[in-house]
Amino acid sequence: MGNPADFDPLLLANRRYGRDELRALPGFNATLATQLNHRSVRAFTPEPLADGTLELLLAAAQSAPSSSNLQVWSAVAVQEPARKARLAALANHQAQIVEAPLLLVFLADLSRLRRVADGQGEALAGADYLDTALMGFIDAALAAQNVVTAAESLGLGTVYIGALRNRPEEVAAELGLPPQVSPAFGLVVGHPDPARPTAVKPRLPQRAVLHHEQYSSAPEAAAVAEYDDILQHFQATQDLPQQPWSRQAVARLRGPESLSGRHRLREALTQLGFGLI
Repeated sequence: MGNPADFDPLLLANRRYGRDELRALPGFNATLATQLNHRSVRAFTPEPLADGTLELLLAAAQSAPSSSNLQVWSAVAVQEPARKARLAALANHQAQIVEAPLLLVFLADLSRLRRVADGQGEALAGADYLDTALMGFIDAALAAQNVVTAAESLGLGTVYIGALRNRPEEVAAELGLPPQVSPAFGLVVGHPDPARPTAVKPRLPQRAVLHHEQYSSAPEAAAVAEYDDILQHFQATQDLPQQPWSRQAVARLRGPESLSGRHRLREALTQLGFGLI
């Protein structure tokens, strides 16, 4: 019959928190259901995507907002098994990259506007500033999240691959990226394997992330302690090692040795032609 939370909007919304966080809903629709039901999928069947899926997902990506309509992002669709395997090796050997039929590598891309400016005989000094590079990464993230929602609305599964930033120069070489283009992250898309399902992972209570009028950390300690308990319960239900979120998060950012190579991202971006003034 399925999980009751799949059919009751309030249960579905509160499953995101592992507790009764929301008391009432002003309305509900299929889009909200898709968003609230999101989970990262790391196990896929070999079934290919239907014809036209990639193009439809790209149209959804291009429907995301873009700062000043500069559209300083691009994506590389990787479907060739050998290339996926090489990229997986650069991303800590994540098996889902190889299993799924599609890996989308989203890029911060300033090169297109550079070529447009060159065609007009114009300089483009503004592309060398940090804000412009940041704009490219933000635009890529907004576009990719549209793809996630669109893919999941079609019954597909997705998972982000941030580990492509561990070795960005090697990823750039594999994808033939020109200067001023950098991999931001990957997004795996495919059919979830029903034999290896994943569950909705609870998030921090709203009082830990939502501030009214001004920032206040007053409720934070109690909210984090509560979340530590909720997440460990979730981990137990999924046969995962149980560790408080607060310890996981601190360990992940303890020092450069825990960043899997991403501590040198500024250096890598400079090597890839970004000014970062």
